[in-house]
Amino acid sequence: MSPLPDVNHAFKRPELLAQALTHRSAGAPHNERLEFLGDALVNQFIAEALYRQWPQADEGALTRARAELVRESALAPIARELDLGAHLTLGPGEMKSGGHRRDSILADALEAVVAAIYLDAGFESCRDAVLPWFAAAMAALPPPHKVGKDAKTRLQEWLQGRQKPLPVYALEAESGEDHAKTFRVSCSLAHVDIVTEGEAGSRRAAEQIAAEAALRALKVDA
Repeated sequence: MSPLPDVNHAFKRPELLAQALTHRSAGAPHNERLEFLGDALVNQFIAEALYRQWPQADEGALTRARAELVRESALAPIARELDLGAHLTLGPGEMKSGGHRRDSILADALEAVVAAIYLDAGFESCRDAVLPWFAAAMAALPPPHKVGKDAKTRLQEWLQGRQKPLPVYALEAESGEDHAKTFRVSCSLAHVDIVTEGEAGSRRAAEQIAAEAALRALKVDA
């Protein structure tokens, strides 16, 4: 493992951060208990932030928005921005299979880091360090009544509401090794001659990115 990453907090007990970045495959002390605590903390921080950001939203909208922000596919990109993968301690098998790039391992490590900050500095300092990680994702949330609908669903509903042909998704390219594949998918809208693309670690995620790009091209309030 390389030197510890910058996670917006100066640790008084850096061994907590080191443990947070240690996968179970590397032996004890590993990060699973920290992950358990961090999961609860992230949910608390996001729930409070959404409650303040959306004073008129009902419980259902708040719950759906929180789910969008704390799911594995939302946490893993934050872990990548913090470069946690490069600092993980993994067992030989996980290292060989590319575990430092796997969404599940990265998301778990991020939650463990949250717990490490909490144990090092307390609730308020942890919240102050962690919420900025989510600022961009929170700003990008759709209006409360649209939260929970993914890009493909929003695009389909928009087209159906105007009696337009549905989008056609096609796999344009697939590259990389089995444990770290990249998929490039196109989204074609025949009625306006728009073709957008998305690239991600799964075909489904790439389709969502392409659909989001199509919504932007159509200037849909997504």
